[in-house]
Amino acid sequence: MPQSFILKFLQGFQVYRNPRVIGMLFLGFSAGLPLLLVGGTFTAWLRDLGVELATIGFLSWVGMAHSIKVLWAPIVDRTSIPLLTRWLGWRRSWMLVSQMSIAGALLGMALTDPTQQQWLVALWAVVAAFGSATQDISVDAYRVEAAEPHEQGGMAASYVTGYRVAMLMASAGALHIAAVGSWSLAYGTMALLMGVGMVTTLISSEPKNRQSAAVFAMEARVIGYLDRTKHSGARKNITAWMIGAFVCPFADFFQRYGKAALVILLFIATFRISDIFMGVMANPFYLDLGFTKSQIANIAAAFGLIMTLSGAAVGGALVARFGIARMLLFTAFMAPATNLTFAGLAIIGPQQPGLVAAIIADNVTGGMAISVFIAYLSSLTNTAYTATQYALFSSLMTLPGQFAAGFTGLLAEHVGWVGFFLITAGTGAPAIILAALLFRIAHPDKPARIDEDTAQGQTAP
Repeated sequence: MPQSFILKFLQGFQVYRNPRVIGMLFLGFSAGLPLLLVGGTFTAWLRDLGVELATIGFLSWVGMAHSIKVLWAPIVDRTSIPLLTRWLGWRRSWMLVSQMSIAGALLGMALTDPTQQQWLVALWAVVAAFGSATQDISVDAYRVEAAEPHEQGGMAASYVTGYRVAMLMASAGALHIAAVGSWSLAYGTMALLMGVGMVTTLISSEPKNRQSAAVFAMEARVIGYLDRTKHSGARKNITAWMIGAFVCPFADFFQRYGKAALVILLFIATFRISDIFMGVMANPFYLDLGFTKSQIANIAAAFGLIMTLSGAAVGGALVARFGIARMLLFTAFMAPATNLTFAGLAIIGPQQPGLVAAIIADNVTGGMAISVFIAYLSSLTNTAYTATQYALFSSLMTLPGQFAAGFTGLLAEHVGWVGFFLITAGTGAPAIILAALLFRIAHPDKPARIDEDTAQGQTAP
């Protein structure tokens, strides 16, 4: 390996000395903590107290808030919070309010008995879930706006590390606390841990929100159009706000990227499909192959987490030194290719060295793909509409794969595990082709530009 490459690679790790990158570690922890507390850990608590399965199933719907967060992301982008926004700024005020609502809701859950007041614990869970989704919106926007494009990989890696550690705390940590104390103590402790995010928000600095002349021109066209209609007074103001909040973010994206926007959206929708397919069937595969539960816990879960975080850190450093484009193409190829290691594992059987090798290959490249892809999504947003556009991208990133993953069990039953992993590796082909196409029509390291005459035109929307 050339010495110059090694030197550039090592220099890439300098990104982790940036105070904002360090701060993102703690904001990632705050974002990841509530997810399982209204999900898997929540259902474990309910079942442990003897709550009926039907009720548990209905209460699991509270987690849908993260899948529909794009619906109120425009409000986070366009609505200030009285007094708090003037004091903290736009992004930090929303971050703090959402963190406080999560902490309050978790404390409410800790003080409520689900066997006696199911409606109240459900209400607290809904507040926590919507607070968690709102925090995701505001933290994502903050992350995009707080760093330069070449630092986004480091920001993403730091965020992912904090997020995964928090999920471990909210699952294994909460279960251990409940085992030696009580569920109320566990949820009360988690509420206190939300203070990590609040303190980080308070000591961080508000990023600069940069709006281009094209954005001002587009929104001026909206006002000009409404001036020429029968809209007036409050009706005009409300209509202008709705168009600016819900229509302009999407119009801006398609205006900046033109026909390439469809290719970009297809790429976003296909990039993680192979990883999602693998994630759904991983544990059933290990068990079917003959691995013990302790082997799965120690190698696939614990060691796998270390490999994922290591891959994310390496991916952030490589983006800092070599840009997004080359790393995006590399990870688009490697993420599905490593599924072939599991096909090999299916052939050799429950051999521990084979499992370790497969976990290293898959989780390291998966961690790299996460940080590189988040950096890419961040580069696509316009800072005038960061929250709305990123919420759209992040939803599109997972929804197609999650829907299609529902059929992976049928697929594995019909073709066997070797065939299953060969097929899942093949599902990565569209993303590889689209990544190569993006080099030609919308290079990931070059910001999109629009024609200034179009941006300043007076044609009504």
